[in-house]
Amino acid sequence: MSAVTALPGAEAYVATAIDLHARPSANFDAKLHETVVTLLKAAATGPVTQANSLGAEDMVITHLINAHQLPIGIFVLDTGALHAETLTLLDRLKAQQAAHPHAPLTVYQPQQQAVVQFVAREGEGAMYRSIALRKACCGIRKLEPLARALAGQAAWVTGLRREQSGARADVPLVDRSEQESTGRLKYNPLAEWTWGDVWHYIGVNAVAYNPLHDAFYPSIGCAPCTRAITLGEDFRAGRWWWEDEAAKECGLHVKKEEGIAA
Repeated sequence: MSAVTALPGAEAYVATAIDLHARPSANFDAKLHETVVTLLKAAATGPVTQANSLGAEDMVITHLINAHQLPIGIFVLDTGALHAETLTLLDRLKAQQAAHPHAPLTVYQPQQQAVVQFVAREGEGAMYRSIALRKACCGIRKLEPLARALAGQAAWVTGLRREQSGARADVPLVDRSEQESTGRLKYNPLAEWTWGDVWHYIGVNAVAYNPLHDAFYPSIGCAPCTRAITLGEDFRAGRWWWEDEAAKECGLHVKKEEGIAA
């Protein structure tokens, strides 16, 4: 739950993620400029789309796309297993993007029959039984819809940051690792941002965000695979917490030529 603070004789108030985390870097303005330049490059690449997971970073990127009227489409993967709070934010994003025709929003869902067959065969809690089953679930709910979302795109934009995990420590602003196999570039305009930078931008610009962030969910995925973290835990400790740290990716951001998660 959110942090509660009270002074003697005063009413308690609930601290939000903005209160707790909004601490810009000393060079934040330079980072913001670099991010906008990176988005301008992405927009000039050709057909390009932003993968919006409805997390804090992606909502910042969508806000920047809208603020600069960039012709970058946006897509969301509705896996069929998202938190109610995430779905509420998705509805809000749909209404928001209806006013921004330069950045149309498309929602992709998994093939329903594939989901039904998987659950009937393996059960609702299959992801807890083995990494192979969890990745199979991710494959059906995320990777197959992702392939449809990226079809025909020259590039895509993500909210990956180097600070998020050890596996992402070397994330570049422009990732060319997929170009040989798919012909696509991946742009990571927030690669150098800190968590404090993200929340500073959200606070200053009144960016809509998932209220689960106020309840100590820094990284939010499907409901069965996401929990809140506690003080001192890694940023992504709440994702697939029952697995070995090295396995903690769903496959959306894997460097194929190296065979490692990114």
